[in-house]
Formats: sequence, structure tokens, C-alpha cells
Amino acid sequence: MRIGKQDAPLTSICTSDASSITVRGRDLCGDVIGKMDFTSYFWLLVTGEEPTEVQKLFANAVLAAIAEHGLVPSVVAARMTYAAAPEAFHGAVAAGLLGCGSVVLGSAEVAGRFYADLVAKTRESRKDMAEIASDGVRTLRATKQPIPGFGHPQHSGGDPRALLLLEMAGEHGIVGEHIEMLYALRDCLPETLGRALPINVNGAIPAVMLDVGFPVGALKGISLLARTASLIGHLHEEIERPIGFIMSGAAAAAIDYDGPAPAT
Repeated sequence: MRIGKQDAPLTSICTSDASSITVRGRDLCGDVIGKMDFTSYFWLLVTGEEPTEVQKLFANAVLAAIAEHGLVPSVVAARMTYAAAPEAFHGAVAAGLLGCGSVVLGSAEVAGRFYADLVAKTRESRKDMAEIASDGVRTLRATKQPIPGFGHPQHSGGDPRALLLLEMAGEHGIVGEHIEMLYALRDCLPETLGRALPINVNGAIPAVMLDVGFPVGALKGISLLARTASLIGHLHEEIERPIGFIMSGAAAAAIDYDGPAPAT
């Protein structure tokens, strides 16, 4: 049974023969291994082009910004999975990545698609960016959706990672339509939402990456790649200094049962 499109049996990423491996038009052994750093290789794999120095700078910056943030749900899931199944290191990494969604770790993708959509509407309409931003916030609030890329439970005065990334964007002259839209959203919040909210790192990352030319469809890959590095670090520590069952016990102690009592 045929399912889906089957009329283009092609890939432009990798091929090999008995004596060579070709990746995106580069000889893996002759052009990549020992000659290209991993961030540049990641960019090449995703886009088909090697990054410029500025693109590499910001790719490195955002990967470092999002990789580690303590015992967040993805880390807890990975460490507790390893505690239960120490033979499955790969399964523990996968457990940590499976929770990459619209609330935690995948929110940069949600924000990036929102900004890109608003930028497209600005290009297509005769409205200015401020008006489009206000319309976008009102549309989200009408359905009680959060404003992606804004607010932080701890960094209420401003997410230091976001502030630094945006400062770097200004210094390197890469502020484009997506960062401008991010600022337009920030500026309209007191009127449209009734209060100001700080830009968080998941707002800065997609705005910066889109303005340096990274594809919107691969934005979630930034968080996945970065957090994989962190998960490996946490799991190595879990091997040497296990806390998975401590977290499990703490969860059991923190939650009370409020279901019905047995009928007897």
C-alpha cells in the first residue's frame, strides 16, 4: 500500500562508496574530520551550506545558552529513567528529549513560528510592525494563550541569557525583522496585555537565529542538540552520584493522595 508522496526518491545529505563518504558535497575524511568544528558541521547538515563566521558565532552562543538549566523536567526524566534502567543510557537520553514540547524546551520553536508569521503578515500588509504585533498578542489572548518568548518565573527583571544574546545581535549588526518584531511585541504588551513582560531566552534564540539565516523548520533542533549535551553530562553524574531515586522519593513525599477510600 502506497502512503504519502513517493515521487522523489532523493537525498542531498549523504552518500558513500567503497572508498569515500560524501556529506553535503564535502568529502567527510578530506574536508570535515579534523578540519570543521561541530557547530559548523551541524549548520552544514541542516542547511547545506557552511556558516559564515557570524552565523557560527550565534549558533555557538544559542547552543550554550539553552543547553543547561538545572533539574528541569527533561533532566529529571532522564535521570529517573537511568535509575530504573541503567542498562539503557540511550533510553535515558531519549526520555529527556521526549518531553521537548510547547511549554518546556520546545518553546523556542513555537516562538519562532509566531514571530515568522507576524513578519510575513507585516510584509504582505500595509500595516506597520507595531500594529501587527498588537494584533498578534490580542489574537493569542482571545484564546487565553501565552505570549511565546516572554515572561520568566525566576528572571522577572530580565532573562540574562536573552539580554546578552540581543546585546550581541546589536553589536554584530544582525538585528533584522525577527528581532525587530520581538521588540515590537515587548513594547506593545503594557497596552495589549496590561503589564510588561521580560523577553526570555526562548524568545531571543529564535529571533536571533532567524535573523542570521537559520531555517524556521529546524528551530527545535537547536534545543534538542543543546539539551542532548546536557543530558549526557547529567547521566554521567547519575552514574557516579545517583540522585534519581532521591528525586522519585521526594516526588512521592510531596504529593498527597486525594482519591476515594476503598469501599470496604
